[in-house]
Amino acid sequence: MSNKKIVHVVGTGTIGEPLIGLLCDYSEQLGIDQVTFNKNSALKNDRSKVINLLKRGARLAVNEEKFDDFKSLGMDPELETEEAISRSSVVIDCTPSGIGHFNKEHYYKKFSKDVNGFMAQGSEDGFGMKYARGINDNILKKNSNEQFIQVVSCNTHNISCITKTIAIDGFGSENLIDGRYVCIRRANDTSQAGSFIASPTVSNHTDEMFGSHHAKDASGLFATLGYDLNLFSSAMKVNSQYMHVLWFALKTSEPITLNDVKEKLFNNKLVSMTSKNMTSTVYSFGRDHGHFGRILNQTVVVEQSLHVKNNHEVYGFCFTPQDGNSILSSITAAEYFLYPHSFEDKIQCLSELFFNEI
Repeated sequence: MSNKKIVHVVGTGTIGEPLIGLLCDYSEQLGIDQVTFNKNSALKNDRSKVINLLKRGARLAVNEEKFDDFKSLGMDPELETEEAISRSSVVIDCTPSGIGHFNKEHYYKKFSKDVNGFMAQGSEDGFGMKYARGINDNILKKNSNEQFIQVVSCNTHNISCITKTIAIDGFGSENLIDGRYVCIRRANDTSQAGSFIASPTVSNHTDEMFGSHHAKDASGLFATLGYDLNLFSSAMKVNSQYMHVLWFALKTSEPITLNDVKEKLFNNKLVSMTSKNMTSTVYSFGRDHGHFGRILNQTVVVEQSLHVKNNHEVYGFCFTPQDGNSILSSITAAEYFLYPHSFEDKIQCLSELFFNEI
């Protein structure tokens, strides 16, 4: 096995592309010797994206039988798919839902003796141990033999961050009586050509206990800490491409004031506060000031929307950064697999990409 620190990213979509770019741009500070990425299909529309990632220093891997397809479009692969996995230190799977499980069975298990760790994104339930930066970091060290990690979805990051910061930190998990959430999701990302909708569309409650998968995944995330939380979420989509919106209602056992809520949020470096109340203006800030247009904070809380009722009920709206929080968690877990004793120090180089205020 090579002594080089190599991070391999599978997929170049809404998470994969900015993740590859960030790993390349911060490779020296993060102690990464090489960034490689796998592309499944040779598409002319993707050529400009791939060529720019290659210019940043990443190396392309494709299936052997597709080499000529990529070369004919001016994209030069250097590695074959399985070769790229086997020589990696860490593999970050950023493929659409379901493909991560397929890749685990067909590729990752085969090379588990050669690679330090594997990650999948979003709702890839059962892929591995659930993880989100700032929520359950200590389980990385406690489960040092765990090679497979599921980085939870961007909305699950948001729900978990809001719940932990307001209701659990300083009190304990028993302080949360219940958490209720409505995920108002964008129809698709600005980078995606399909899946847009004509009008707002509500989703079914697919889980008897938790409603939508967002609360279920958040519950599973907190379960790694030994918490058994009463959470329930609903979801809908609106015909927008900007950002997800989260409405939350937290009922606490201990009394809490509006100033307490604001102070807790202000003191969490992973939380960004804003007086902006439109997703477009927050999205625009990320486009102008973020890396690859991304905001890496876990959540962006609309300060004036915060409300406390009867000293025990906290309500508010916040925005979910477009996959930025998932990217942060993916890099943190990757650094843990590379530098298990110093990963916290290594990722401090990304602190300049966080915003206290938007």
